[in-house]
Amino acid sequence: MDRVLIRELKEYVGKKVTLRGWVHRVRELGGISFVVLRDRSGMAQLVFQGAVDFGVETVLAATGPIQANEKAPEGLEMVVERVEIMAAAAGDLPVPINQDPERIGLEAILDHRMLSLRNPKIRSIFTLQSAINQYFGEYLRSQDFTEIKTSKLIGSGTEGGTGLFEVEYFETKVYLAQSPQFYKQALISSGMERVFEIGAAYRAEKHDTPRHLNEYVSLDVEMAFIESEEDLMDLESGILTYIFEKIRENHQPILDQWNATVPTAEQVAKAPRLPHEEAKKIASDRVGHRLFEINPEAERVICDWSMEQFGVDLVFINEFPRKKRPFYTFPRGLKTMSFDLIFRGLEITTGGRRINEYPMLLETLPRFGLTEEGLGGYTDIFKYGCPPHGGFAIGLERLTQKILGLNNVKEASLFPRDRKRIKP
Repeated sequence: MDRVLIRELKEYVGKKVTLRGWVHRVRELGGISFVVLRDRSGMAQLVFQGAVDFGVETVLAATGPIQANEKAPEGLEMVVERVEIMAAAAGDLPVPINQDPERIGLEAILDHRMLSLRNPKIRSIFTLQSAINQYFGEYLRSQDFTEIKTSKLIGSGTEGGTGLFEVEYFETKVYLAQSPQFYKQALISSGMERVFEIGAAYRAEKHDTPRHLNEYVSLDVEMAFIESEEDLMDLESGILTYIFEKIRENHQPILDQWNATVPTAEQVAKAPRLPHEEAKKIASDRVGHRLFEINPEAERVICDWSMEQFGVDLVFINEFPRKKRPFYTFPRGLKTMSFDLIFRGLEITTGGRRINEYPMLLETLPRFGLTEEGLGGYTDIFKYGCPPHGGFAIGLERLTQKILGLNNVKEASLFPRDRKRIKP
């Protein structure tokens, strides 16, 4: 008999079907056993006569008719006529699968990631994350962007060579890419004009905080023929509006499960755009002392201010000083055409217009202690004509974290990598 998914059971009331999945819970009551079966689509109650000889997380196939029962999940249950044990589970589960993950410590969840991902609430994080990827790509394709996939092994770093992981590559050393910056700009110069990539990025930074990962997924965008960072902020507003609307439309049960919400289109449109110095002043006034940079505390209080003033905890900060931005950022006097986006107290995006003129780039390099030779061919992109352009990157895990209200960004990574964790 063909397999039926649990979410399809309403179509099979009064009919005999076969369900396959994992045993989520077992309860014996008065000579009858009630078994909750779990598959990727949901949970269903199975009714057995007498005791059962299997435990939780056993994989089985159960066959029987579907009948109505208002006390059962979704008001339906199966009266089991035949069962096949496909894979028995040992009884010493290191983490409970059928408990709320808030009752399980984060380290235990990550140490036993292969098992903890079976927890439906934990797994819902990555159902939502997959949807974010999908909607990000959908929106950009609708705006005539081309998806690209670039190498993560590079000869030098476009950020100036800091924070790079070295890799032995045959007879030479290469590095894990911090971003696809070099390649995005090359493809803009090639005539593609609008590109995006969803891919891994690596930062050899010795942070060990709830907001940092050493390997993360970057949602990268690059666009030609822009005038300033305002064009990029407009684009990101469109992307986020689309993502949030689609999540609300298609994934409300996941939001409800986490007691989470996403901003409406009207709220995104109200997100303020603050020059860096003004943002610092707002943050300094609220914390009661002068801040010299937009630090994590400042990000939190600026979002609080925005929520009070505009009804949205989403804030663009632009006009960063040149010394606080990479060498390739287009200057505006002593400031730059760059921006960050902070969402619910956390920076999720950095971007800006890039220098596209070869003479300006050569003039800039010495100010940052860089040479044309040391950038491994990067400047060739601009020697032969490159349009004005810019881009940004959204941290997928951080965006997921802030949508669902997770305490730690590692919760939004399937297999997080930090200073101490390299497995599973």
